[in-house]
Amino acid sequence: MEQLWHFLDGGAARNSIFTPESIILSLLVSFVLGHLLAWVYYATHSGLSYSRSFVQSLILMAVVVSLVMVVIGNSIITAFGLMGALALVRFRNVIKDTRDVVFVFCAVVIGMAAGSQRYAVAIVGTVALCAIAIYLHVSTFGSHCSHNAYLRFRLVGFVAADHPLPALLKRFCGAFALISVQDGDLSGIAEYAYQLTLRDSSRNEQLIAELRQLGGISDVSLTAQEELLEV
Repeated sequence: MEQLWHFLDGGAARNSIFTPESIILSLLVSFVLGHLLAWVYYATHSGLSYSRSFVQSLILMAVVVSLVMVVIGNSIITAFGLMGALALVRFRNVIKDTRDVVFVFCAVVIGMAAGSQRYAVAIVGTVALCAIAIYLHVSTFGSHCSHNAYLRFRLVGFVAADHPLPALLKRFCGAFALISVQDGDLSGIAEYAYQLTLRDSSRNEQLIAELRQLGGISDVSLTAQEELLEV
């Protein structure tokens, strides 16, 4: 067991010349760990900024950085030459989500660890980072309000005390508040806007359907703030 850990830590090969076998192993480790990181990003991603090319780039980035570490080896001159060559390349892609930046940095670190033959650091670090990402996704840590939403619709007349709308909203929402009421033209149609805290976002379609069944309601629009979706 101690010999296996010594091998994974790269102690025997860290100061030696890279062999074809060690290069292939470094690239293979970076590919597998980069693939695991990409799968975790895919499974825990939320929002509208998903990009298939970005997920593939996480895998390629880990492999490329691993290859860069192999090229550099123990040569400081090669490292400075590579830095000068990369300085000529301009990257114009803007990463909007800070979470994506974290995954990019993780892919770079995985490639550096695998390329320098520190396989134990690469494996343990990747498993730990993936476990943390899954925990944050499952626990929805940091969510101020899990399902904050806005409801807009047009109603003929006004919501009286005996109107079925408040009872309907209580079934689907933990809380709701009237934001505004705008009177329409002479036809008596008013536009209502509510702020909702939804109990279950999977029942949004059912809420929309039952609202449309109420008499006099039209142009129903439900916008979920957290998911950035409009139903």
